[in-house]
Amino acid sequence: MTANTSLDDVDEIVHEPSQEFVDETNVAEFMQTYGIGGYEELIERTTTDITGEPESGVDWFWDEIVDYLDIEFYEDYETVRNDSEGPQFTDWYPGGELNVAHNVVDRHAAVDAKRRNKVATIWEGEDGNVREVTYHELRRQSNQVANALEQRGIETGDTVGLYMPMVPEVVSILYGCFKVGAIAVPIFSGFGVDAAATRIADSECSVLFTGDGFYRRGDPVYLKGAADDAIEEAGYVEDTIVFDRLGASEDTSEHEIPWDDERDQWWADAVETQSDDYETKSVPSSQESMLLYSSGTTGKPKGIVHTHAGVQVQCAKEVYFGMDLKPADRFFWVSDIGWMMGPWTLIGTHTFGGTVFMYEGAPDHPEPDRFWEMIDRHKLTQFGISPTAIRALRKHGDEWLEGHDLSSLRILGSTGEPWDPESWRWFYENVGGGDCPIINISGGTEICGCFLMPMPTEPLKPCTLGGPGIGMDIDIVDSSGESVKDDHERGFLVARDSCPSMTKSLWSGDERYLNEYWSTFEDPPMWDHGDWAQQDEDGFWFLHGRADDALNVAGRKVGPAEVEGALIDHDAVNQAAAIGAPDDTTGTAVVTYVILEDSVDETDDLRDELRGQVGEELGKPFRPREILFVDEFPKTQSGKIIRRAIEATYTGEDLGDMSSIENPDALAALESAR
Repeated sequence: MTANTSLDDVDEIVHEPSQEFVDETNVAEFMQTYGIGGYEELIERTTTDITGEPESGVDWFWDEIVDYLDIEFYEDYETVRNDSEGPQFTDWYPGGELNVAHNVVDRHAAVDAKRRNKVATIWEGEDGNVREVTYHELRRQSNQVANALEQRGIETGDTVGLYMPMVPEVVSILYGCFKVGAIAVPIFSGFGVDAAATRIADSECSVLFTGDGFYRRGDPVYLKGAADDAIEEAGYVEDTIVFDRLGASEDTSEHEIPWDDERDQWWADAVETQSDDYETKSVPSSQESMLLYSSGTTGKPKGIVHTHAGVQVQCAKEVYFGMDLKPADRFFWVSDIGWMMGPWTLIGTHTFGGTVFMYEGAPDHPEPDRFWEMIDRHKLTQFGISPTAIRALRKHGDEWLEGHDLSSLRILGSTGEPWDPESWRWFYENVGGGDCPIINISGGTEICGCFLMPMPTEPLKPCTLGGPGIGMDIDIVDSSGESVKDDHERGFLVARDSCPSMTKSLWSGDERYLNEYWSTFEDPPMWDHGDWAQQDEDGFWFLHGRADDALNVAGRKVGPAEVEGALIDHDAVNQAAAIGAPDDTTGTAVVTYVILEDSVDETDDLRDELRGQVGEELGKPFRPREILFVDEFPKTQSGKIIRRAIEATYTGEDLGDMSSIENPDALAALESAR
């Protein structure tokens, strides 16, 4: 994992959008409509009570945006919000009724709708198969899912699990859940038995959608057996609906999957036999829509509760303004339905009748140019990806980009972790051609959206997150809660106010919710996101890693991401991870794990060189006590290094919940670090 090192490394404005580009953006049109002069005025106008009137400022914006983005309510809301219990428990759009499914599919697929036969999703399997689904087809299949759920006794407020391969049907399942008022519980398809069981048990879902398997790096990955074992461990599931991706239902798969005749039913029998007529339910604004689980990199996964109104408004706002979605665009964000960016992409894009591109497999299969080839062939316009994935693709070399026309791209996106300047520039120059802004965002599962999000109208420095997203009242404060943003000091990233998509609580209850997010700063109450942030003198915002990860060496603090960045500056280093270890002299010592480039030998001389480089960049106290060589790091599917697992392995402590890990074999590799 890397990060912005010092602000000196990213002080040059690299991207300056042309006036022609700016004038054509959705956010510029919004500002012109309401007489807003620039970005700073945009944030002030949408987050503060600038006139003293009850419906000005933030309430004005969150009211106005519903009509501006043409989000339809079945019943009008009585007021924008009720925050009588404080920002922690704000009730957004009380009295209103809507359904996400109506906005993202039903109205586009109506008989007289102009988008009825437009492609809603383009899917490409790792084996090269391509399927397109129109809005008309998506509505029919979503209705069939809704009828299948009601046939199994699912009602408003019941939970439904999605432990699914990344196939087009996951969209129909998600929207089918919305239609009946059920709470969708997406579970990452790469999770093992324990991780899936944890989420099934916590959510108590009685219906689970899964598949026989999927393809990854050319080989089948069998999912059904893991689903069965998870159900046995967790309980609760009474009906399992199994999608046939590998041919198991017709015995064309080489692998015989387990089957329970009383519980299991093939998708073709359970869903495709249903009526394709269904009247989508009208539900209250605050009705739960999804239960998304945090990745668990800092402890036991948290069940994040989202509402219909919240995810509808937030996802639509961000995709429309930040990612500048246009009617002809084809939107691709590398994600799984089990991670926040999956539903975010679908809801945000489909609100406007747009086209989402979905890919099943690995980014470098069969060759490292798979993404570049798909962008070229499908003429994709937005491309979002994690910095870790870009670093890995960059290491394969520029030659893999040659021969691929990436000129269809208009907007690049990234999230999940901080950038290093070199990889950011490579993404900008080689993938985006030096023209596409990188919309580098930070928010999280807790808000199904972004606290920080640069607008495509603004200039960019490498690695920056721009500033607060539209309508987001975000600040940087010191340990006493005083703002240090304008002093350009590093501090805690906080939200001073709620937003519609902020989790209404945690599934496990209010106590943990308040303790996790609202206990650090209580007067006034502020949401503590747990990140170090800083605004530079030109107004650009940067992140410096997790605040709770800071390494205190002899009374001096440094973020592990800064140590990692210093190591990656060396040509021999591919990736790095830094942890703190107990030390008799300094209290805490820096220990680093390093993955070298393929052609580099592991030597003591290289260790000395790397220690020296860290000392030169950060100061001698932060030179690593140990540098250990490994072949891979434990990571989540979204590319985050699970530093907690690395530290626990080194110190011999209990690993705790490892449900988010995509590559469990990496833990054994840590134990035999060289």
